[in-house]
Amino acid sequence: ALEDLGFAGDGEAAALTLSGATRRTGRLPVNPDGGLKAKGHPIGATGVSQAYEVFVQLRRQAGARQVPGAERALAHN
Repeated sequence: ALEDLGFAGDGEAAALTLSGATRRTGRLPVNPDGGLKAKGHPIGATGVSQAYEVFVQLRRQAGARQVPGAERALAHN
């Protein structure tokens, strides 16, 4: 998805991830809540789960998984 969305060039997503850029405190945080697989991939509720995470991040209510300074978010499935 990082490549498809234009955040990484073709074949560069793995290197971007391994560099730490996608960590919660990195320059491009990805899945600070662990992602859908960490929730058992609740089919039918995945969109709601993603929307909720975006909501709490932007309201700065995500607790220990809060992305510092979050101002924009993207939910993609």
